[in-house]
Formats: sequence, structure tokens, C-alpha cells
Amino acid sequence: MISFPDDVKAAYSRSKNIIRKTPLDHSPALSNIIDGDVYLKLDNIQKTGSFKFRGAISKMTSLNEKQRKSGVVTASTGNHGAAVSLGMKILGINGSIIVPENIAPNKVENIKNLGGTVEYYGNDCLEAEQRAQEISVTTGAIYISPYNDPVIVAGQGTMGVELDKDLSNIDTVIVAVGGGGLISGIGGYLKTVQPKVKIVGCSPKNSCVMYESLKAGTILDLPSKPTLSDGTAGGVEENSITFEICKRIISDFVLLTEDEIAAGIRNGLEDHHQLIEGSAGAAIAALMKRKTELNGKTVVIVICGGNISSNTLREVLA
Repeated sequence: MISFPDDVKAAYSRSKNIIRKTPLDHSPALSNIIDGDVYLKLDNIQKTGSFKFRGAISKMTSLNEKQRKSGVVTASTGNHGAAVSLGMKILGINGSIIVPENIAPNKVENIKNLGGTVEYYGNDCLEAEQRAQEISVTTGAIYISPYNDPVIVAGQGTMGVELDKDLSNIDTVIVAVGGGGLISGIGGYLKTVQPKVKIVGCSPKNSCVMYESLKAGTILDLPSKPTLSDGTAGGVEENSITFEICKRIISDFVLLTEDEIAAGIRNGLEDHHQLIEGSAGAAIAALMKRKTELNGKTVVIVICGGNISSNTLREVLA
């Protein structure tokens, strides 16, 4: 299990010279909506365009020399694969990214451009993950989970370290939730250094497995519909460490329609000149939906990524 705040501080110490310390920008437009202060944590300009790089580097810098020589393996349909790919290149570690057969071609190209070796397997991410775990067992390569690993969660928590350094009086932090690694890392850390902070999760109504699982008190296996917030789509791994952390730290959860998420993406582009993906749009949309409750507060919205396809962006702007 992860120890807050020590494991996060250790992850930050290991990775601070590799990750990008991303800006915390004040938003006059969103601040006016709540008659308070709203800041955007711009991890859409993190290396590889996503917070996932923080977790991947945390894990890979934690490996000893023998483990690094054994190589790494992971499975992904996008941001996590790109993050591991770049981490392998920077640290000189060999390995492979297992992707499903139906992955978008532009995402494969991105992984390859960053230096990763791609292997196709199965028709969805779950099958690709099972293949990656099999490779880990048979070859000794280190499996890098997208979120179900305390070292990965600690790496995502490095964003919390930066937030605490930049802003000492945060009332609320809004974070998009898929598997729960990001909100667990940020929330777990901030709750130890700014105990009064409220951690608000948000997910698309079309894929809100963590929300439904928290409501039920156990991890559920539920189907997901297509969503603009593809970075948070999909299930929660059985026995995931993030479930118990989320149960402890999340004080409110907001579900968003696709129209609301699209409005959030447009807000990022038009009001803040930031290209953001659907999961970041969901976080902006959550503030808009909770504007009455957040009146007069100091709020941080985590802009977790900027990897949106041109086709999706055209649909949103249309």
C-alpha cells in the first residue's frame, strides 16, 4: 500500500529532473462564474501531453539495475503507452507496448515516434493487459500498470506536490476519474499537507465505473458506452488499490453528459487557448455544474491531458 506523503515525496525526488513542472494558471473567466478563484493545472503540456508520464517515470526510476536490464512491458490504447515509451527512451530501458488490434492508427504512430516497440494483441485493452502480464511472467520483464500500483499512484501524486508549492489555500480540487490513479495520488498527498481541501471526482455518465463502484461499496464490472472522455473510459481492475483510496478521499462526485464535456473542451480552447482532451473537458464541466456549491471558493481544475484527435475536435467545435 502507498504511504502518504512520504512515497509521493520520494517519487518527486526521483523524477523531478525528468518530468515537466507544469503551470498553475489563474482563470478570470471561470473565477467570475463562481465569484472566487479558479486555477487550471496544465498537465496537458506535460511531456507526452498527459499526466500519465508522471506515473510511468515514477515506476521506471524506482527499478534497480537488474530490473531495468530485464526490460518493461505494458498495455495501452493511448496516453499510458506513450508515457512508458518515452520513459524507456530517456532511461535506456528496453520493452514493449501491447496494444489491441482496433487501436487508432495515430495513437500507434505516437507510441512508435516516441521510441516504443508495439505488439498487437486482442480486441480490447483488457485482452492486451492480460497479454502484457503473461509476457511479464514468462520473460521477467517488469509489468507497468496504468494505475494499480502504489509507485504509479505516487508518481501521479507529484502533481499534488507542485500544487501545494504553488497554492497554499486550496478549497477544492476537481479531477477526472477513470481507474483512479490520478485522483488517488493528488488527493492522498494534498489531504496530508492541506487537510481541509475537498477532492471532487468527475466522470462521463457513459462510463462511470468508479462512481458506481464507490456507491455500491465494491468494485463492479460494468459496460461502458463511447465517450469524449476516452482517457477515463473503461473498468476498474479487480482489487485495485485505488478503490480504497478513492473511498477515503473523494468528497463529491460529478457525472457529466457528452454535451457538457464538449462544452468543457470548447471552454478550454476558446477561453483559455488550451488544447485539451475529453477528460480535462469533463473537469471544467464539473465546475460549471457545481458552480453554486463552489461560490467564493479557491478551486483547482486538473487539466490532465491534451491528446485529442483532429476528428474529435472537429465534432466538438461543430
